[in-house]
Amino acid sequence: MSTTIAAISTPPGIGGIAVIRLSGPAAFDIASRHVHLPAEGNTTAFALFKADGQTLDEVVVTLFRSPHSYTGEDTVEISCHGSTYIQQALLQALLESGAHLAEPGEFTRRAFLSGRLNLSQAEAVADLIDSTNAASHQLALSQLRGGYAQQLAHMRSQLVELTSLLELELDFSEEDVQFADRGQLCSLVAQLRQEVTRLTDSFQMGNAVKNGIPVAIVGRPNAGKSSLLNALLSDQRAIVSPIPGTTRDTIEESLNIDGLTFRFIDTAGLRHSDDPIETIGFERAIQSIRQATVVLIVRDATAAATTADDHPFDDIDPLLRDIPKKEKIIFIVHNKADLVPPPYPTGIAISALTGMGVDQLKQSIVQAVRKRMPSSDGAMLTNLRHYQALRQVSASLDEVAQGLDSGLPADLVAIDLRNALYHLGTITGEVTSDEILGNIFHRFCIGK
Repeated sequence: MSTTIAAISTPPGIGGIAVIRLSGPAAFDIASRHVHLPAEGNTTAFALFKADGQTLDEVVVTLFRSPHSYTGEDTVEISCHGSTYIQQALLQALLESGAHLAEPGEFTRRAFLSGRLNLSQAEAVADLIDSTNAASHQLALSQLRGGYAQQLAHMRSQLVELTSLLELELDFSEEDVQFADRGQLCSLVAQLRQEVTRLTDSFQMGNAVKNGIPVAIVGRPNAGKSSLLNALLSDQRAIVSPIPGTTRDTIEESLNIDGLTFRFIDTAGLRHSDDPIETIGFERAIQSIRQATVVLIVRDATAAATTADDHPFDDIDPLLRDIPKKEKIIFIVHNKADLVPPPYPTGIAISALTGMGVDQLKQSIVQAVRKRMPSSDGAMLTNLRHYQALRQVSASLDEVAQGLDSGLPADLVAIDLRNALYHLGTITGEVTSDEILGNIFHRFCIGK
């Protein structure tokens, strides 16, 4: 990069310290006009920051010589006192000395362009900054360290080998020579399709872990759904009333349990009604179920069961029978269990009023979610852009498999392989464009 950029890298506001980052070919020269720099790189020193002959602050200066820096360029980090006036004064002095104000994500973009990070790792930086719980933090950290990228690189190398063998045959088409055994090709393509499918299948859970796992609380009116939400949150968040239909819209609150963030969604009671407002609430409840990872079907333990436990949705409404239940984690929750003697029906017996069984329900939800998460060495897809690219890879590999099965010529099969390679390359950055990079790094905070 020909320009040198500067920005405040710490969050806006007053704090104990703030960090101003300067990166680019003139970073040392610009910084030296205001502070005395250490004699050696990759060192830290105390200094006075001066501008126009006046001392603005006492600072700590850290030097990173290229290529041993975050961006791969010469970099200076200046730690100053956290006054907003001091931060702006120091930044303004650096800009007046020739630095350019960094755009959102520009430091990380330079790290990608210099080869310090691939594109999926660069995106993991933003996810790491945005992580709000232990699980999302671990996923982002794993991606940043390159575990996910290594799997993609392995898949890419296999695709390159396949494509090379097929395209080599094209050079000897007149001799009718086959360099790639078709049986082995089919086997390898099947293996790649399986790996891609495993990653795409993990997206629903990975995205939920990243953004908060949606938990729909559903059931008939007066089953105790709002009371359960309040009990889970240990707060009177929802209005509770014996009048059926009190909840007519969804109410959502987040709760962190054992390092996972859950978005509990209280829904309107599921019943047919001529009331147009209640009908809207009913439709939103169904939508919440469709989008949820976990569904808590709340039943009144004091009422007689109306259906077998192996068909839980049938007890709510026939319109819900088409919901793909295998994709959901479903719990039957028998509320008001303190009013009836055991044994209780299959499910989890609770009392939202007394708190009986609520902690057990929380732990059961956490355990069920963790079972669907991959092992520590397995990758989980959390990025929508990556998911869409892998869907394209999967479609191309399907075409490759069909072409091999039907005996298509090598040149036609090679086209589909190159398409798979292209879409896989867009994830890690082997194939990219300024527009894609702009969209990715625009969501970063300034200074990162």
